[in-house]
Amino acid sequence: MRKYDSKPVDRELIEKVVDAGRWAPSSGNTQPVEVVVVTDPEKRHVMAEISGYAAYLKDAPVALVVCVNLDRAGSRYGELGVKYFAPLDAAVAVQNMMLAAYALGLGTCWDSVFDKNRVREMLNLPRNIDPFAIIALGYPLEAPKPPRRKPLEEMLHWEEYGGR
Repeated sequence: MRKYDSKPVDRELIEKVVDAGRWAPSSGNTQPVEVVVVTDPEKRHVMAEISGYAAYLKDAPVALVVCVNLDRAGSRYGELGVKYFAPLDAAVAVQNMMLAAYALGLGTCWDSVFDKNRVREMLNLPRNIDPFAIIALGYPLEAPKPPRRKPLEEMLHWEEYGGR
């Protein structure tokens, strides 16, 4: 979703979306994901400018900055937890939030190509909190057609690779 109505999103709906991310599974149940909700238009405009792909952040009334708490991510698996498991945990949380938003009649778009240092400074994130993704959140202005997907038969294998 890249076109949003400027209508504000109620705090209750935002919390429901973020709560869906809270319920996402995480490696060793470390629960390293934290979310900063940004409704300030000036901050969203800056985020749009420092991303190569997220101009839509200017129009979406909410940006959910999904972060990883590196201390929590490394608490059980050390460096493996920080470098490998934490991004997987954050991605699962992002997907949960996006699916919840859709179920609530909201649109989203996930961006992970942005200047992390600028976002860290802008949001006053401590050193152990690493921004992972920014989710635009708002009421969709249009219902775009789903992107083309390859047929199920091309990615589904039974019992062994190539098995039908």
